[in-house]
Amino acid sequence: MTQFNFTLDMDILKDSVMNSNIDAVVKSTIVLVLNEYMEKERDEYLQAASYERSNDRVDYRNGYYEREYTMSLGKIKLKVPRTRQGDFAPSVFEKYARCDQALVLSMLEMVVNGVSTRKVTNVVEQLCGKSVSKSFVSSLTSKLDPIVNEWASRPLNTKYYPYLFVDAMYIKVREHHRVVSKAVYIALAIDEDGRREILGLKVDHNESFKSWSAFFQSLISRGLQSPKLIVSDAHEGLKKAIQQDFVGTSWQRCNVHFKRNIVEALPKKGSEDAISLLKSMFAAEKMDALRSLKDIFFKTYEENPKYQKALAILDEGFEDSIQYMNFPIAHRKSIRSTNSVERLNEEIRRRERVIRIFPNTQSAFRLISAVLISYVDANKYWNRKLFSVEKS
Repeated sequence: MTQFNFTLDMDILKDSVMNSNIDAVVKSTIVLVLNEYMEKERDEYLQAASYERSNDRVDYRNGYYEREYTMSLGKIKLKVPRTRQGDFAPSVFEKYARCDQALVLSMLEMVVNGVSTRKVTNVVEQLCGKSVSKSFVSSLTSKLDPIVNEWASRPLNTKYYPYLFVDAMYIKVREHHRVVSKAVYIALAIDEDGRREILGLKVDHNESFKSWSAFFQSLISRGLQSPKLIVSDAHEGLKKAIQQDFVGTSWQRCNVHFKRNIVEALPKKGSEDAISLLKSMFAAEKMDALRSLKDIFFKTYEENPKYQKALAILDEGFEDSIQYMNFPIAHRKSIRSTNSVERLNEEIRRRERVIRIFPNTQSAFRLISAVLISYVDANKYWNRKLFSVEKS
């Protein structure tokens, strides 16, 4: 079996499932997988597919009955197939110790690995003791799409998000027999209770004004209200889309990226004092102090030609990089950079290295959605409260 390269994360996923730390989206997916598995078992028992005429037929279909099934992850309601003579019994109920865990873990691996049917077939065979066809695995994969789509298109008008973070990363996808680069847009927000939530994602051809605007419009169509602040990098198309689609919203240039750009423009040697002053400037808690340190920085280095490029960068992006100062002190650490959404990018990249090249855009969307769902569900640090409402 092809190795996953992130055994620890699979252990986290397994613990999440077995300890009932699972949201409705994943639980619904498990129901779909188990129902489909029992349907396949009935076909094999009857030796005939639905509506198929066959001399080898053992019995006939006789509809379904609902049965609540108590698993270690909690109660689920299954649609159990039956036969006229009543001799058929799905192995799901007989072999819980093997099939329950094996199918759940196989389903999770299938999601996290996109449409790699070969991998899923191998896992099911090794864990369940029986093989399944690639076409069957593909049918299960296709059934996951509406579950993932439901998560990605859920309404956003149930609460207000004052802070929105957006970023893009690039992946490789096969398209028309070629390997092309695709942009993955991710939107993360902080609600009024100080908790983070991933609002949406999109896989598109490239990072452009039109693509960013289309992504924003999809969020707005789901009920997203204009936030008070949007945090991002300084991509020109992204900035233009923010100005057009969120009139009256302030834009915060990622402070971490901005400082890095300035430092990279400084002389390679002898810039320790300049870097220290730069850090002190952006660590100031009052706007007057921050602006005073900026003036000191300019007065100290404006006569030195080696610092002109760094000074030009600082002057050009200064105002956009300090918009977080207009918000409560307790909020500033969480809203001055895109670190939170970049942490998601790292998590996606770790999974993406296993696949390297996605078979198609839909498989990429499926993988990334599944990674985000499972990561947020299992990560207590991510779900913690960042700041108190009383301090807003």
